[in-house]
Formats: sequence, structure tokens, C-alpha cells
Amino acid sequence: MLVDPARGLSCQGPSGFTGATLTLDQQRVLFRRWTTDPAVHPHEALLGMLALLHGASSREVKTLQSNDLDPQARTARLGDRPHPVPLDPASWTVLERCLAHREAQRTDNPHMMVTRQTKSGRGPASTAYVSHVLDACGFPPRMIRCTRLLDLVNTMDPKLVAGAFGMDPEATMIYLADRVDPGRLPGPESR
Repeated sequence: MLVDPARGLSCQGPSGFTGATLTLDQQRVLFRRWTTDPAVHPHEALLGMLALLHGASSREVKTLQSNDLDPQARTARLGDRPHPVPLDPASWTVLERCLAHREAQRTDNPHMMVTRQTKSGRGPASTAYVSHVLDACGFPPRMIRCTRLLDLVNTMDPKLVAGAFGMDPEATMIYLADRVDPGRLPGPESR
């Protein structure tokens, strides 16, 4: 009588990142939208730019407070990241727009994203509000953030990315692509 050694074992699918990401052209369109269109709400521009360029999560932006900013160094403390995040001029301009919007609301709420519901209190915007801030641009915050993380992990050392983002090193490993970018392969002329 033969025994099947594989009985009871199951095969799992690939463990890498399988989510959707933005193309380079889509990223350019969003960058222009958030940096040049004055009709875009400051909260949308803030969450979008911080996710697109700095890999910020919705929670990190939601809990961002005015005392987390250093105007001299142009940095922001995002979530549990071990170091302040240096902001480029475009991100800083978007942040200043959000600060001006907050000032116009005449609130004592320390958070950057102040809504009508949070204006009189001190709590952050609701998770429901933040999850819909980017509806007008057509892409969810997670997709934008994952695009940035995927790019960083595949062009840098995943352990450095994990350290900079305050993540567990294993958390970045899912973003390692199982393919090689054709643009990184040597061309036929170099062979």
C-alpha cells in the first residue's frame, strides 16, 4: 500500500505584492493636479502629495498636527517614523495651502486636516472622511502609497526603506517585484 506524502498539503499562491499601482503618466497627472489646480481641496492635495512622494499612509496624514512641522528645516514628523521627513518645495507649498485652509476655519484643533465636525474639538478627521478625500482624483490613498513603496523598495535596499518608514523589515519584502524592469537590463549593444 502506497502513502501519498503530499496529502494534507496545500500550495499557496505568490506572496508578493499583487495590488494595483499607478503608471508614471498617472503619477505625473496627479502631481500636476495637486500642485497647480487651485480648485483642488487642500486636504486632497496634502494627502495625495504626501502619499505620492513620501509614501505617507492615510493614518499618518490624518494624525499630522501643526506642531509636527518644522518650518525652518521644512520637515514633518509622520506617524511613527523615526526621523522627520524632509519635504520638497512642492510638498511644502501644498502643506502651506492646507495650513491656510486650517487658519481660515479659526480652530484650536491642532490637526492639519480639520473638518466641520472636528473644527470645535481637538480630534483628527474621521477615518471615513480621510478614506474619501481622494475620491475626486479617482485613485485610493492606498494605491498611491503602494506605488511609492513599490518603487522605493525595488530601487533601494528594503531594509533602509523599512528603517526610514518605521516598518518591520519583513513588511517591505512583499513589495519586492518578481520580475526585472526591462529598463534595467543591459541592451543588445552592451553584450
